[in-house]
Amino acid sequence: MSPSDVSTAPPSDTDIPCSSVQLTVNGTAQTLTVDNRTTLLDALREGLHLTGTKKGCDHGQCGACTVTVNGRRINSCLSLAVMHDGDDVTTIEGVGTPDALDPMQAAFVEHDGFQCGYCTPGQICSAKAVLEEIRQNVPSHVTKNLMETIPISETEIRERMSGNICRCGAYANILAAITQVAEGSA
Repeated sequence: MSPSDVSTAPPSDTDIPCSSVQLTVNGTAQTLTVDNRTTLLDALREGLHLTGTKKGCDHGQCGACTVTVNGRRINSCLSLAVMHDGDDVTTIEGVGTPDALDPMQAAFVEHDGFQCGYCTPGQICSAKAVLEEIRQNVPSHVTKNLMETIPISETEIRERMSGNICRCGAYANILAAITQVAEGSA
């Protein structure tokens, strides 16, 4: 093959494999046509303009992109949009509104569970899922007895939230907010 046989022209839109993806996002049915390589994070941010979900590390290490899919939390940067055809996705925009805060959002405000706020959407989505995991008796790495109901404890919350990084270091305030919501809903 000679150098003249290699095309340097960018691929045309017809060369890029795309798929139609149907999602229910924050209770609203959505249909997107996406490049098959598009992450769920990019589909939400760029396709649906739901920019509350943040792109932090884009490697699944910081948790800023945490959303829930069919009730389970995931790092949306690690998941392709095409994998979620027919799924129910909840982003921070679906958690509450400025006029009607979710209890977790209100607790984060009350306990100053944020500083710069960049990680806060992922922290809140994850925190809500953490409490649901504990209520459903899903064990974590620190669960001591798998034969008993898992108690909501600082150790359980810290372990389960360990995938969400706060560069500002508001961990004590985040823990206080989650604990307040856990005690209020117990």
